[in-house]
Amino acid sequence: MHRLQPILLNHLIIVKIISLIACSIILLSACNSNKNKENTQETFPVTEAIKIDTFSYTEYVTEIHALQNVEIRARVKGYLEKFHIDEGVYVKEGQLLFSINNKEYVEELAKAKAIYKSTIAQVNAAELEVKNVLQLAEKKIVSSTEIEIAKNKLEVEKANLEEALAHQAHAKLKLENTEIRAPFNGIINRIPHKIGSLIDEGTLLTSISENDEVYAYFDVSEKEYLNYARNIEKDSVNSKVVALILADGKEHSYKGMIETIEGEIDESTGNIAFRARFKNPSKIIKHGASGKIRLLKKYDDAIVIPQKSTFEIQDKLYAYVLDKNNKLEVRNIETMYRLPHLFIISKGLKEGDKILFEGIQNVKNGMNIQPNFISMKTIISQLGRK
Repeated sequence: MHRLQPILLNHLIIVKIISLIACSIILLSACNSNKNKENTQETFPVTEAIKIDTFSYTEYVTEIHALQNVEIRARVKGYLEKFHIDEGVYVKEGQLLFSINNKEYVEELAKAKAIYKSTIAQVNAAELEVKNVLQLAEKKIVSSTEIEIAKNKLEVEKANLEEALAHQAHAKLKLENTEIRAPFNGIINRIPHKIGSLIDEGTLLTSISENDEVYAYFDVSEKEYLNYARNIEKDSVNSKVVALILADGKEHSYKGMIETIEGEIDESTGNIAFRARFKNPSKIIKHGASGKIRLLKKYDDAIVIPQKSTFEIQDKLYAYVLDKNNKLEVRNIETMYRLPHLFIISKGLKEGDKILFEGIQNVKNGMNIQPNFISMKTIISQLGRK
């Protein structure tokens, strides 16, 4: 019995030692497991904010006007006798467009010419009378009163002559106005009347547009106008260049130039009107057409990041920024402009700041990650932006 006690005691000691060893093994395994977890942090693509010189386009709705567009109206009354052109044709300055029946005006001119000739004869007769009266006065046959009467009669006849000459010129002009000619080179628009129609003075016959070049008018906000004015100071030529996007979405073949800006801002809209001029040798653009002006906007040393690297919370924009220990920090950022796939940053980031490129939904603030760096130049190239 006394021999069994030492044996049992030794057995208990061995069991305790084995239990301690097992616990130590379990603890060591747990520690190693945690270390392995720390050493196997998840990998995420990371990039950095960089500075680049870039540009963007701002589009504005525009109204297009021909360089010249005028209505052609009748200046005399009569029957529309003949069309010498058709709708939509190109005509040259001075080309005959319409003829109005002119018989009445031919007769009126003939009558005016006859009156003019008669008045010339009366002036000649009055001059002879003055001459005779002067000769008689020298011989003391007539008084000085007769001389004054003869001279006054001559002045009256001269005035009648001027009136007859003016009447003749007016009759000639009315006759000429029965032929309506093109005031300049251009395209004829719709002709509302038919041959034989009775035309009153002032009746609209058609309109004509000179479309070799066109004006494009568009409104710009005061803020955008100020940005444009600053760009002009840096680059007075290129900043004036604009493109015209036509109604079919295609760009006009020729670039335009901003020629002028209105002198005041519209109080009701806060906008100011610009006018650009475009060449149109093919005359594809017509007066009254619609489209959009595309204005180039340059950004020098702009800090850019990918749009997909950002997320919104309550209308504010954020990005995950990495510190030197690869720890993520949520940072509020502000943007200056939205480019295709990119943001131009105005506040919150500086050049060289490393940010999470993708995987925003799989991380959280304060998380450590294994970064897989991707150059912003590579990203921009993949996005297809130069």
